Amino acid sequence: MRFFCFALVQKTTLFFLITLLQFFATPVLAFQQQERTIKGKITDENKAPLANVSVTLQGSSKSVMTDPDGNFEIIVPSAKAVLQITSVGYVAKEIAVGSQTTITVALTLTSKQLSDVVVTGYGKTSKRNITGSVTSISSENFNQVVTGSPTQLLQGKVPGLNIARSGDPNIKPTVILRGPSTLRDGANEPFYVIDGVPGAALELVAPTDIVSIDVLKDASSTAIYGSRAANGVIMVTTRRAKQGQTILTYNPYVAFEKVANQIDMLTGDELRDYLSQNGQTLLSQYNDSGANTNWQKEVMRPTGVSHNHNLAINGSQGNTLFGASINYFDNQGIVKISRLKRVTARGNLESKFFNERLKLGISITNSTTRHNDVDQGALFNNMLTYMPTVNVRRPDGSFTEDFSRGGYLNPVGILANNVLKSKEEKTLLTGLAEVKILKGLVYTLSISGQKEQTTRDIYYNASSGQAVGANGRAYRSNFENTKQVIESYFNYDRSWGQHNIKLLGGYSWQQDRIGDGFGISTQGYTNDLLTYYNYAVSNPFTVGNVRFDNAIISTLRLISFYGRINYQYDDKYLLQVSLRNDGSSAFGKNNRWGYFPAVSAGWRITRESFMAGQKIFDELKLRAGYGVSGNSLGFDAFTSIVRYGLGGKFYLNGNYQTGLLPVQNDNRDLKWESTAMTNIGLDFAIFNNKVSGSIDYYIKNTSDLIYNYPVSTTQYFVSTMTANVGKVKNTGIELTLTAIPVSTKGFTWTTSANLAHNKNEVTSLANDKFPSLTVIPTAYLGGKGQTNVWSQVIREGEPLGTFSLWHYAGKNDAGTSTFLTADGKVIASQPSTNDLMIAGNAQPKLMFGWNNSFTYKNFDLNFFLRGVTGNKILNNTLAQLNNPADSKTLNIPKFTLGESYKDNIAYLTSDRFLEDGSYIRMDNATLGYSLNAKVKYISKMRFYLSTNNLFTITGYRGIDPEISIGGLTPGPGIDAKNFYPKTRSFIFGANLMF
Repeated sequence: MRFFCFALVQKTTLFFLITLLQFFATPVLAFQQQERTIKGKITDENKAPLANVSVTLQGSSKSVMTDPDGNFEIIVPSAKAVLQITSVGYVAKEIAVGSQTTITVALTLTSKQLSDVVVTGYGKTSKRNITGSVTSISSENFNQVVTGSPTQLLQGKVPGLNIARSGDPNIKPTVILRGPSTLRDGANEPFYVIDGVPGAALELVAPTDIVSIDVLKDASSTAIYGSRAANGVIMVTTRRAKQGQTILTYNPYVAFEKVANQIDMLTGDELRDYLSQNGQTLLSQYNDSGANTNWQKEVMRPTGVSHNHNLAINGSQGNTLFGASINYFDNQGIVKISRLKRVTARGNLESKFFNERLKLGISITNSTTRHNDVDQGALFNNMLTYMPTVNVRRPDGSFTEDFSRGGYLNPVGILANNVLKSKEEKTLLTGLAEVKILKGLVYTLSISGQKEQTTRDIYYNASSGQAVGANGRAYRSNFENTKQVIESYFNYDRSWGQHNIKLLGGYSWQQDRIGDGFGISTQGYTNDLLTYYNYAVSNPFTVGNVRFDNAIISTLRLISFYGRINYQYDDKYLLQVSLRNDGSSAFGKNNRWGYFPAVSAGWRITRESFMAGQKIFDELKLRAGYGVSGNSLGFDAFTSIVRYGLGGKFYLNGNYQTGLLPVQNDNRDLKWESTAMTNIGLDFAIFNNKVSGSIDYYIKNTSDLIYNYPVSTTQYFVSTMTANVGKVKNTGIELTLTAIPVSTKGFTWTTSANLAHNKNEVTSLANDKFPSLTVIPTAYLGGKGQTNVWSQVIREGEPLGTFSLWHYAGKNDAGTSTFLTADGKVIASQPSTNDLMIAGNAQPKLMFGWNNSFTYKNFDLNFFLRGVTGNKILNNTLAQLNNPADSKTLNIPKFTLGESYKDNIAYLTSDRFLEDGSYIRMDNATLGYSLNAKVKYISKMRFYLSTNNLFTITGYRGIDPEISIGGLTPGPGIDAKNFYPKTRSFIFGANLMF
């Protein structure tokens, strides 16, 4: 039996080997007989050559790119070969080779309104199938700016998206979508999703690595992310390899930045003249003979030099895609010492198995950021007010200082004697598995872990005015935060007849652990050599000189179940329904779970039979949607429970013990803020897609506002409770319009504009539990005699950022400022808080942006303007500087030269300093030139010159009218000595592709 089996195996094996040999030999011989070289040229509709077009042999990994003249060569195996021709922004084509040896193909532009791929929650779709309000910006339309924050790429490009940036490289921009809708600082920020990972840190992505950003604006689009999506969702997609391509890119730039604007302060001579004219003289210690020190100039760099380098490779080998990039960004702040350095490294690998039924992927990103900062509170005040009549240093080389005046410090000494550094290291590891179970049914599992470690180091040396007598003071902290996310979901897609249905069902689990670390400070060093490195050598005078941070570790969990149905009929009628059920450990036991539903529909009117004969509309789609989403930003595991804090010392058993007292009341009914939004929109494209755009109208109602409301201490331990009470309403209209006025063989002009109007209103601050609260005073800016005076109020019927100020009534005959009281009297003294009056608000009535792109042969030119109108800014910086009597001991602005020296209340914060915040800014202008690369291995060479913040047209007297419109600290639209100077930058860069 064994021998019989063996013989059978021999025969079977021999037969198999002969068959296998024939199987492989036949196509090889055929290939040898029929393979040939195909030459071709790819052009656009106007016969202009197209470079970097991908020509791929269908069914293989063989692919080539066209050269700058649009030419290509590719070897095909037989006449049956099919070439796939693809290029971003053009309709893909498939060409059967047949007997041809030379092929010429003209590609047509895609209709952006119809064909753009939009990234949505847990999937992608084309623009034509979107039923919500979504704005997509591709990399070629990003702002060319010196930044480490991807959000600045969108500034002015997305209607309804307000981005306010500081000139400080270490400060993130503030981002608000469709108006502020919360009372909490830092809680207006949209929710970010990076390559499908929810809540990933933006610092993990270098702007150059981003290929597109999709902004989901209405609740029908965002509700799939539930309790985190009330402020909108921003989807970031990074560059990935494409099948059949291996591309190496290098994108460097260097930028030179100069101060765009400064506050005009008096020179030393001007201050001496002013005092002399008013019968005053300088104190001797503030009068160095002939000194004219410009302190703003002393602390600023003449030119800040920044540079960025991005090197990336993306390629494929068979069924495997791979990519890697490294980005180095060095942003030198215009204020001396200040700087940001960041190194970002990314790697990803994706491979398909089992006839492409299984896809496995892994990606890792690491970002290391180093910050050099300055004590801005001390520096910016003193660089304006420090006497210009003294020199920077005394004859002995020491800084000219007067420590007897608390807070009055030499600005250059602040820079020289203090070190403020920090380091952030963030790592994101993501694993992905995707299985095609049945036709149309795909299961996806994504597991990601993010780790963030922050180290902060501060040292005030023995000469520092901020640690007088401490003989050196050091502080060091190290904290670690981690985030773990699991996303598990099914997608099902089926079409039959004129019907198409897509189903999504999934489960999400997230755990955030924050605050794991310590912070410690000490003082008393023999010398300054070790700074903050070795605390053991310090000699604190008392135990109290050694302090520890009150570090609180918390673990927050979020569990979710979600589902979505998309239905299409005849590519004409669209319907989307979604529901998410979120559970969060941050909220009270009675409200830890919540439902977030959404429904939207679309009607593609141009698909109707009655539109068949018309020649105006290429696309006309009506959209309508309603949904509910939540806001849990800024909450931790202890938000809803009783929390204890340090309560002094007590004596027990011969020792002093640290006491604990309640510092926070519990609230078992606390839940997330909820935003219900209705959105109605119209998408259109006309004149053969030469003009396209969209119009959206929305009503955004936010309820259950979270705030620390006052409560009676006869019922509670603490005088405030974190509770849900108020309501805010935002209503608005948005318009986006894109046109191609000129498109010829050698010249193209594309223009696009966007407009956004939003009306904000606080509709309620009370409920059954808190019935008496109708107004909340905010923005206590302080100043001489104004410690308990507020400048803004939150009041029912008024928008957030409503100013409450004294009304300036001009000067009396003595030149003294006068003010109007509540009973109609005009007084020449400081009014009371009863005399404060509503004086306008910080919310703009209109935001707009206008972009123009021109191409002529190898040249490209782009310029972009943006602005706002209808808002007010409180110039509290100027108000607090405007005190003539200060001029004997502090510098004053040139504005004060118009004041009477006897006006001792000219500095009072009143509507005299409430200014129009409207502006138009030439935000960017870029001129580029693409070389016809003659080098074999170079497929693209483009060089460009760009300038940012070229000019600003405004009537605002402060440094810059771009002020945040959200938050309560210091308050929307308030310029309160927050004047890290904005810069004007000139950028030289290149885009190289190999």
